[in-house]
Amino acid sequence: MGELDMAKEIERKFLVKNPGIVSSYTGLPYVQGYVSTDETEVRIRVAGNRAYLTLKGVAKGPARDEYEYEIPVDDANAMLVNFCGDRQVRKVRYRVPVDSHTFEVDVYAGENEGLVVAEVELSSDEETVNLPVWVGKELTGDKRFSNRSLATAPFRDFAHTL
Repeated sequence: MGELDMAKEIERKFLVKNPGIVSSYTGLPYVQGYVSTDETEVRIRVAGNRAYLTLKGVAKGPARDEYEYEIPVDDANAMLVNFCGDRQVRKVRYRVPVDSHTFEVDVYAGENEGLVVAEVELSSDEETVNLPVWVGKELTGDKRFSNRSLATAPFRDFAHTL
C-alpha cells in the first residue's frame, strides 16, 4: 500500500508589534478546546456561528498534517464542556490582507490576554511572504505559542520572558 495523500497545513507565526492594525477590521470570536494533549492534536473550535472538529499531526518545520470537519455548534459546545474542560483558549480573529496573502491576527482573551499573534498560511515550505511592518519576532516552531500549549500553559505565565 502506498503513502496516503494527506492534507497539509503550512504556516508561519509572528508576534504583532502593533495590535491597532486590527482596528479597521471586523473580528470573529473563537473558543477552542483541546481533547488530547499527546502527539495528535484533537481540537474543537467554535468560530462565530460555525463549529469544527480538527485533527492535526506533529509539526515538521512549518508544515503538518491537518483534517478539519464542520460539526453542529450544539455538539461542539457540549464537547468543549465534556471533553476539554479548562483546556481552552478564547480569542478574536481578524483577517488582514497583505499583498497576495491574508494574515490571521489573533487577539487573545482570558489567561492569554495581552498576546497578539499573526499567522500566514503558505502553499509550500519554499513560498516567500512579504512581512508587514506591524509583525515582530517570528514564533514559528516555538511550542509555547501553539494554541494547544496556551490552553494549558497560558501566556500570563511566561509573558515576562519576552
